[in-house]
Amino acid sequence: MVLGGGSPGFSAEAYLRAKSVWKGRPMRRRRLKAQEGEGITRPFSKGRDPRALGDVLEHISQDMGWRGELDQARLVSEWPDFAGESTAAHTTVTGIENGVLLVQCDSTTWATELRRLRSELVTRILIDYPDSEIRDIKFMAPGAPTWRHGRRVVPGRGPRDTYG
Repeated sequence: MVLGGGSPGFSAEAYLRAKSVWKGRPMRRRRLKAQEGEGITRPFSKGRDPRALGDVLEHISQDMGWRGELDQARLVSEWPDFAGESTAAHTTVTGIENGVLLVQCDSTTWATELRRLRSELVTRILIDYPDSEIRDIKFMAPGAPTWRHGRRVVPGRGPRDTYG
């Protein structure tokens, strides 16, 4: 039974049209009609066997364009394994902006040392997480102390001979 009195292919056609609009490439009617014939199979024919859930999810993530976001999330969650336990103990992934992985370090020493290893780490990211679209890593040192407290701040160079 078909809800709404439409044809059985109506829901599939509506889904394909919505998906194409979401991706930014509206489908033409001719293209929809050509795809309707592709899904027709006969009982007990080849291709009717159930597929593994992992294969189905892999196909869906690729079809919907989620591969990049999934690879980025996997990199963030696997950072201790990727960077190593000793490095991960002193670093934290804070985010990803415009293809740049942002990593906060415990000390300036760690940030400096990891900046030297940046090219090796980026190469490993490109190999291990090719769909993540990460092209660079920014290692940030901890922030310096600030003397700007309160609502009123006087412009200038700040304290200079405070510790002398």
